[in-house]
Amino acid sequence: MYTFRTATNLDAFEAFVKNNGGQYLQSAKWPQVKLDWKPHFYAGFNGEECVLTALILERSVAAAKLWYCPAGAVCDYNNTTLLKEFTAFMSAEMKKAGVAALFFDPCVTLRKNGETDEHGICIHNNLLQAGFVLQPDAAACIYKAPWQLMTALRDENGTPYTEAQMLKKLDKGVRYSVRIGEQRGLCWQSFGAEEAKANPQILEDFADIMRDTGERNDFLERNEDYVLRLMQVFGKEEMELTLVYYDKNKDEQLQNERLAKKEKLLKDLETAPEKKLRGIKEEIESIDKQTAHYEERRKETADIQSDKIAVAGGLTVHYNGLSSCLFGGAKNLLRNNFRSSHYLNYIRLCKSMELGNEFHDLGYVLPKKTEPTADGLLAKCEPREDFEGILAFKKSFGADEYEYIGEYVLVGSKAAYLAYTKLMPTAKKVKKTVFAVLRKGR
Repeated sequence: MYTFRTATNLDAFEAFVKNNGGQYLQSAKWPQVKLDWKPHFYAGFNGEECVLTALILERSVAAAKLWYCPAGAVCDYNNTTLLKEFTAFMSAEMKKAGVAALFFDPCVTLRKNGETDEHGICIHNNLLQAGFVLQPDAAACIYKAPWQLMTALRDENGTPYTEAQMLKKLDKGVRYSVRIGEQRGLCWQSFGAEEAKANPQILEDFADIMRDTGERNDFLERNEDYVLRLMQVFGKEEMELTLVYYDKNKDEQLQNERLAKKEKLLKDLETAPEKKLRGIKEEIESIDKQTAHYEERRKETADIQSDKIAVAGGLTVHYNGLSSCLFGGAKNLLRNNFRSSHYLNYIRLCKSMELGNEFHDLGYVLPKKTEPTADGLLAKCEPREDFEGILAFKKSFGADEYEYIGEYVLVGSKAAYLAYTKLMPTAKKVKKTVFAVLRKGR
């Protein structure tokens, strides 16, 4: 009923992805970023009508040739005939190419905020019937964790939230952080690829921020070349780098305004009626606390010559109605005093709203090891100990928890695939050790 072939018209490939709810990982642009992978582009047709696209990335690991379809194919997963025929086609292609396994992780919701989505169960069963096998442990997913945190930018009627409405949805701590960030001299600026290329300091500042973040959270950050390539491939309309700065001059000006206000309040104390004394004293105490924080900031940054210091940064892709936070972090410098991570992510959220997008994706949470449920589904995810704080942070931005159906495998060579799965845990341990050595050697 359906025909499948290598896609040669990548403009048509990209148009199908965008017109059918695809995301940046499924885009024809993505292989221009992942240079270590060999790309294959496939399309499926019903007559002359395109009904499916699939980006396949190839690499060899542990003497096994592997294929990965990021976020799965773009297609109607309810169409069981299409899925079965596509799977049969891919099996034949894998055999010709000597591929051990194809990994497939569609962004189909199994649970939202812990509540099971029956549609997800249906798609899970369709994939099994087509010939895929589920990786039963959510923590063992090789390419993409099946647990995302996303903030809806529209209400149940599809009406975009205003900034005021969105602010009310955020945790009290986030609202406080946004307010004090601006009161303590924080400001921000977003950059595209051309600006970053013309001014190397932009990428250097971001790399410095990510080094601090990587050391705190035990990961090795991407280098500046990779970040610039991402920005160049997607362009400023779809990819931006946002930096949050501590502006010493702005902070000093705000402090002078507070001190001037305090002088006035002290004079008011002399003549104010009894019923207003308490309120005036509380305002003075608040200014004194802010002054103490100000002195901390000035002391810790006294040796830094620049008047503007980059303290947080994030890279965000805006693609097809979805804004995704790719990388982000904050320097150790006065991190609690500024609460710059909250401020940064609020700025990114506001930009997503400004663009009219539907969702703001705050990224993944890594789960603990899970056992499959009685009916063969992924069990409910629980955060790894080192991700408990990250989960709480992301939920503070009004985010919903989306647990996807998981990572599926189409096995081409059982022997090669089993060898790969046995070697992978060892490879991950070696990689972690290498990362630790690299970090210490910097």
